[in-house]
Amino acid sequence: MTASLYANIHSTKHAGKVALVTGGSTGLGLATAKRLAREGAMVFITGRRQAELDAAAIDIGHGAQAIQGDIASADDLAKIVAVVKAAHGHLDILFANAGGGEFAALGDITEAHFDKTFSINVKGTLNTIQTALPLMQAGSAIVITGSITSVQGAPAFGVYAASKAALRSFARTFANDLKGRDIRINVVAPGAVVTPAYKTELKMTDAQIEAYGEVVAVSTPLGRFGQPDEIAKAVSFLASDDASYITGIELFVDGGRVQV
Repeated sequence: MTASLYANIHSTKHAGKVALVTGGSTGLGLATAKRLAREGAMVFITGRRQAELDAAAIDIGHGAQAIQGDIASADDLAKIVAVVKAAHGHLDILFANAGGGEFAALGDITEAHFDKTFSINVKGTLNTIQTALPLMQAGSAIVITGSITSVQGAPAFGVYAASKAALRSFARTFANDLKGRDIRINVVAPGAVVTPAYKTELKMTDAQIEAYGEVVAVSTPLGRFGQPDEIAKAVSFLASDDASYITGIELFVDGGRVQV
């Protein structure tokens, strides 16, 4: 099979599907939006900063559209879904990816830290799914971004980890709530994948990221950081017809780090 023929087949995986990626202007969201668009989907991305969104939409190409909005705001979510509805009338793929986290050790956890993390990661994801659900029909798929921290017990990351564990619980429950509607919901749980959030949210320096990479190399069977597109490929699979008999799972994409 020639490379050009393979590329043509590859590009039709999500042909004709409408996808919404929250937190799509950077990191795993941007990587996934790119992959879904290359595979034929009509992609909408959301984020809080318009300039970054506009740049991301150009980067994604394939007619991707950017909608400014914060998933912590019910009004913004309603606006986002309204734009998708006006354009296409339905939604086939929802990648509920937007979220955030900061380090805070036990004893230093503040109410503001807890409220911010759960407002975005838990309430925001719940509201994203509930707001988008009326546009989703039989055969559609929801993928939530989880994290290996939900089972790992990473130091100074307890609130973030708990928020991701809550999302895993949501997927189990919602899989049953969606029974009979042929709408699948799954969680992708990335391992160590360096994205801009390592610096912007976690406030890690280059030296700290390099040191963390040495820890990852020792503690991960594949011996390295993951790449954003490796997560994107897993999301694409869970959202595709290839995963038509998969719902309610948590797929760890972590180089084996919390598996052995």
